[in-house]
Amino acid sequence: MERLCGPKLPFWEANQTFHTDSPDLPECFQLSVLSWLPCVYLWLACPPYLFYLQRNNMGYIMMSVLNRVKTVFALVLWIVCWTDLFGTFNELHQGHTQPPIYFVTPLVVGITMLLATFLIQFERLRGVQSSGILFIFWFLSVLCAIVPFRSKILQAKEDQNALRFITFYLYFTLVVSQLILCCFNEKPPLFSNVDTDPNPCPQSTAGFLSTMTFWWFTSMAIKGYKNPLEAKDLWSLNKRDSSEEVVPKLLREWDLEQIKDRSTQALYSKPPPARESNHVGGENSPEEVEVLLSKTKTHKKPSFLRSLIKAFGPYFLIGSAFKLLQDLITFVNPQLLSLLILFTKQKEAPTWWGYALAFLMFFTAFLQTLILHQHFQYCFVTGMRLRTSIIGAIYRKSLIITNAAKRTSTVGEIVNLMSVDAQRFMDLTTFLNMLWSAPLQIILALYFLWQNLGPSVLAGVAVMILLIPLNAAIAVRTRAYQVEQMQYKDTRIKLMNEILNGIKVLKLYAWENSFKDKVLEIRQKELNVLRKTAYLGALSTMAWTSAPFLVHTASILSLLYTIYHFSVLDGVSTLDKNNILDAEKAFVSLSLFNILRFPLNMLPQVISSVVQASVSLKRIQDFLSHEELDPESVDRNNTATGKHGCDSSVTVVNGKFTWAKQDPPALHNINLMVPQRSLLAVVGHVGCGKSSLVSALLGEMEKLEGHISIRGSVAYVPQQAWIQNATLRDNILFGKAYNEQKYRSCLEACALTPDLEVLPGGDLTEIGEKGINLSGGQRQRVSLARALYNEADVYLLDDPLSAVDSHVAKHIFDHVIGPEGALQGKTRILVTHGISFLPQVDNIMVMVEGRVSEMGSYQELLQQNGAFAEFLRNYSLEDIIEDEATGTTTCYYSREIQNLLSEVRSTADFLFHLVIISSLSGDVCAARGSTLSLTQRRNYPRWRNSSRQRPLRQVKSKVFWEYVKAVGPLLTLCICFLYGCQNAAAIGANIWLSQWTNDAAQNMTQENVSMRVGVYAALGITQGILVMVSSFTLAMGNIGAARKLHYALLDNKFHTPQSFFDTTPIGRVINRFSKDIYVIDEALPSTVLMFLGTFFSSLSTMIVIVASTPIFAVVIAPLTFIYVFVQRFYVATSRQLKRLESVTRSPIYSHFSETITGSSVIRAYGRHDAFVLMSDMKVDENQKSYYPGIVANRWLGVRIEFIGNCIVLFAALFAVIGKDNLNPGLVGLSVSYALLVTMSLNWMVRMTSDLESNIVAVERVKEYSETKIEAPWEVEDKKPSPDWPSQGKVEFLDYSVRYREGLDLVLKNLTLSVVGGEKIGIVGRTGAGKSSMTLCLFRLLEAAGGEITIDGVKISEIGLHDLRSKLTIIPQEPVLFSGSLRMNLDPFDKYNDGEVWKALELSHLNKFVSNQPAKLELECSEGGENLSVGQRQLVCLARALLRKTRILILDEATAAIDLETDDLIQSTIRTQFEDCTVFTIAHRLNTIMDYTRVLVLDKGQVAEFDTPSKLLSKRGIFYGMAKDAGLAQ
Repeated sequence: MERLCGPKLPFWEANQTFHTDSPDLPECFQLSVLSWLPCVYLWLACPPYLFYLQRNNMGYIMMSVLNRVKTVFALVLWIVCWTDLFGTFNELHQGHTQPPIYFVTPLVVGITMLLATFLIQFERLRGVQSSGILFIFWFLSVLCAIVPFRSKILQAKEDQNALRFITFYLYFTLVVSQLILCCFNEKPPLFSNVDTDPNPCPQSTAGFLSTMTFWWFTSMAIKGYKNPLEAKDLWSLNKRDSSEEVVPKLLREWDLEQIKDRSTQALYSKPPPARESNHVGGENSPEEVEVLLSKTKTHKKPSFLRSLIKAFGPYFLIGSAFKLLQDLITFVNPQLLSLLILFTKQKEAPTWWGYALAFLMFFTAFLQTLILHQHFQYCFVTGMRLRTSIIGAIYRKSLIITNAAKRTSTVGEIVNLMSVDAQRFMDLTTFLNMLWSAPLQIILALYFLWQNLGPSVLAGVAVMILLIPLNAAIAVRTRAYQVEQMQYKDTRIKLMNEILNGIKVLKLYAWENSFKDKVLEIRQKELNVLRKTAYLGALSTMAWTSAPFLVHTASILSLLYTIYHFSVLDGVSTLDKNNILDAEKAFVSLSLFNILRFPLNMLPQVISSVVQASVSLKRIQDFLSHEELDPESVDRNNTATGKHGCDSSVTVVNGKFTWAKQDPPALHNINLMVPQRSLLAVVGHVGCGKSSLVSALLGEMEKLEGHISIRGSVAYVPQQAWIQNATLRDNILFGKAYNEQKYRSCLEACALTPDLEVLPGGDLTEIGEKGINLSGGQRQRVSLARALYNEADVYLLDDPLSAVDSHVAKHIFDHVIGPEGALQGKTRILVTHGISFLPQVDNIMVMVEGRVSEMGSYQELLQQNGAFAEFLRNYSLEDIIEDEATGTTTCYYSREIQNLLSEVRSTADFLFHLVIISSLSGDVCAARGSTLSLTQRRNYPRWRNSSRQRPLRQVKSKVFWEYVKAVGPLLTLCICFLYGCQNAAAIGANIWLSQWTNDAAQNMTQENVSMRVGVYAALGITQGILVMVSSFTLAMGNIGAARKLHYALLDNKFHTPQSFFDTTPIGRVINRFSKDIYVIDEALPSTVLMFLGTFFSSLSTMIVIVASTPIFAVVIAPLTFIYVFVQRFYVATSRQLKRLESVTRSPIYSHFSETITGSSVIRAYGRHDAFVLMSDMKVDENQKSYYPGIVANRWLGVRIEFIGNCIVLFAALFAVIGKDNLNPGLVGLSVSYALLVTMSLNWMVRMTSDLESNIVAVERVKEYSETKIEAPWEVEDKKPSPDWPSQGKVEFLDYSVRYREGLDLVLKNLTLSVVGGEKIGIVGRTGAGKSSMTLCLFRLLEAAGGEITIDGVKISEIGLHDLRSKLTIIPQEPVLFSGSLRMNLDPFDKYNDGEVWKALELSHLNKFVSNQPAKLELECSEGGENLSVGQRQLVCLARALLRKTRILILDEATAAIDLETDDLIQSTIRTQFEDCTVFTIAHRLNTIMDYTRVLVLDKGQVAEFDTPSKLLSKRGIFYGMAKDAGLAQ
């Protein structure tokens, strides 16, 4: 530097700078280092920044006044610098030689100012509204100019160069002005979406300072504090974070990976040269594909991880850079603490040292805060983008995977991929940097500890290394327990889901106790695992709390041992000055060990998270690698011509199809040509492949051989109607534009107009999940109306008439499907079980075991006398209507059929018996199996029309008290006391350490050492034990509370009346058992643990600082006020954001499961893109509330940590002020505690908020544990005799009933008497009260007036189980539970195997069951999905046969099954229940024509009640119904 500054201007003078009360820096230092520092920064930052701006053009900003002023000031600065340069040249010219520094500095600074001017303009052209690079540059320039500013004032009296004096002050003024101007923002770029967006996120227009401190969020914090936030208050999502940008970015990378994978495959096998298709099998034959796939076993799969890194890595790296910076700054404060303690020792040191150190500590801590939160912001946003993109990718994939792939991933599993696995990635990104940051921090900490303690630190490191396997072992065990607990939880939720779905059946059979015990058994196992986890957790908390203490003690003991060992060897009585345990060594090493605590604890956790995420990664990768449906399998552009020259709409040639490649083919040798504008009926027995054929035509099956072509667009009506959770109108329009006239005619044709009058909001009524508030028939008609409105060319109708009344079926056939219907000009393929419509169709195709058995017109097939004629004969023989009075038989069938059949089989007997079977009658009502009356539908609860109510109030203290009661008030006090003791022990240990360090100063070290070590170790060990005991006690309290709360909820739900389940979506109840119980089991305990820990930690910090420097008490009040103020704002806003986030999260998953269920419909109608868009919108809506939640945490962090930094500042300042009265030990104690408090304060606010959010779960569970319950299950003093009812006599006396309070009566003043053994058929139009009547017998509905007696016993007086266990019902919808078949028949194990087999034999199931390897232990899947609907109905029959009570009720039991199964059930009931009283809600009238009497209900009253023959002769309502069904003329 001497060459630059010359001999007269020294670069450094210690006396002038340090050892003086008025410090100053030498001029050479000012002119070189201070002047060049900002310039070096700007030149280094410029290249990467210019590269970034070149890549990211955000638009163009118009030249504004602000921009002009900045530019002018920068140019003036350049002029000022060069004026200084020319002044120096002028002096040279006049003979005054100046050192080179006077030439170099103005030149360098001047050029840098030109660079700044260029940047100001370039940023404007690239749309930068606020420049961080320039802000830091101007800030550094001002900072570096402060010292020269002071120097020049001090030297003003001396003779100085006037020009240099003026130019410097001009320079200083302009730089300060530039810094101030830099705080203001430019206008947004032209044409940016800020102008068009109604509620843009202020972040996009926030300045650099606002971005660094998250000030732009303040407006939402204030809004959330004043009023509860609503969805409309949320800002729009930044475009760069939206699905629109993020998902395609990931999919692009993933596609590239897959393309790369295919090219690798190509290397392994040589496919045919002309291969352009992306789809497996595009132009290759299946065999070649098989070869291709089998040969590629060895090469690597496409890597989803690589795609994620390419898509989101660069953005994440910016966060990593911030983390690196923060790690380095972390270690500055312990060094400053060391200097501060040193300063308090040196009584003669200048006071400004202390102040400088105090402010440096504050500044360092503040800088660390800003940098850390920027790092977190980048990481969280990356996590958010990951989640969005993964959900988007999974959703898109799920719409196009094959059926084989669907089989390997259930809806629940795919929803899990979206929720759990995507969430894991999101959580991991937050701490992923710890993988390299933790080792770096550990290395740095050990380096500084070595500097401080020397080799003694190795003892501490040894302890640390010994603790690592302990922590690792705990982590491994905990992980294993978590997996086990998750399995139990899944089993419990699955069982609860089934119980709630079949709750009506459980109530009807009085099976609640059996299932309650099952749930409690699983729950007990779950709690046992939780208890084991709690043991480990307590151990882990002890290890984590005691680690720094143990390490510190080991290091100190090692240090002492070294000191005394060497001093004894040397025979020296006094100690070496460097080897004393003084305050500096003790407290600097303590603060370093505290820094070390975080990485040591985090590393195992991060590694375990990485392991979890890798499992998730594999699951997602496997799912995204599933095979996709081949869009080319159906040729949509065909121009096929039939044999008669007419064009065919649908052609299949030699078709061979399977559901999965590894399965045997489901359809063989299918040849089919459907001429345009014709109607083809497909008939056949259950399971012969009718629906499979429709699926094959839609391209849903794997095509093994052959060719399919369809001309034009397709509309599809599935067998089970798929209804969206949207309005009725939206369900019908299905994305098409609304046309009033066309829409009305569709409703009319599908017989929906009368239904609209019944629905509360007409066609704008919102349909609940899975069409819950529509009957089965209404659902099917809506599905049909959707197809009709869609105006396609080809209509595929998969048995749409089976779920509707016979007269409605006739109406629909006539007005929609039939030759005169709305679709008469279209090609229609109709799968049907109804025989009455077959004469009117153009062609009939008969299927047998996956093959086409016959095909032709109705007459042709009858004449062939093949499978079709057999099919007709089977289903026509049963329908006998004998008029007893006249002795004649009334036949109602076409002359044509009569003639044809007489030709086929000319037997007079056959004609005598022949009757055309009626089509299915009786709308299958699906509102959980109860027929809704008109009035009931009108008053149907409107839960579906409004979004769920969010509790907006603050959490009441009552809820906290409820939880305390569940834990136990005494135990709660005990826990708080233990936490207080553990913190007292920690303070005691540190105060003792502070006293100990003062011994060194008084030369008393040797005498007290054993006592000092003993007490210090005892206090530390006591603290460790107390930590463990308090953690464990807390965990036990929490588990006890979880058990009580779950039991109360479960018990209440089994006792809740059926009406509750009819009006509450199952999802909401399940949510209480899954999400809320999970929160109570796991989230709440850890929150309480953290809250108590941080609360007592913060409290002890304040106590220590006040005890050390009492004057600190003065600043506690204002700091506490600010703390509480910020905390109130945060908690209010954060709580609302969390609630909004959870409310917007469930629609993502419900929409997703809805989509998967209806994926074939969506594909058939070509609505793929629209649904993807809907899903993206729902995800974005969710992220709109998640993003402010992230920022709220950052906003809080910066403000709370600022308070923590102020505590550090004041603790250091007061230590400096009271330096004379304080010993170094107390200063070390006070400041090292202050350095710790920042984290505690921050976490305390977080935990307060989490506690408020999580305690809501207790409130929600409590709410559902206290709902109204039904009558007791058993009434001891009213128990009926064991053989009751012996006769089966049932009487209704003036009986009335309503569904719920406030609704109209469903049954009005019913009076009738049924003698034991009578067979009663109950008929009536939809909503007449048929099902209600049967529900009254079981007391699922309680009487509003009147009485029912069975064998003289009033059923309202006995217990519900005593009543229900003596009645038997075969319900409308067959409900099975997952478990063995035996459990489904006999959950209480009352009957022996012989009785069970007998029941199976009578219900025609024994052949099927005995063919199964597991026999009675045959595992039924959820809802009995692995059995056909008919088989499920037969299982219900077997249940009834097993119970064999005196009274049997059949509730439209055969509505959803084919004629064959119906036949079996009817014959069994006639023979096996001969002496029982049977009530049948008639579904096909022919089944009750031989009953003793028929009860006709109309509007809840008895309209007719007599024998069938008398009712027919009366020609009343019954006669009308029989006529509609074709049973009377």
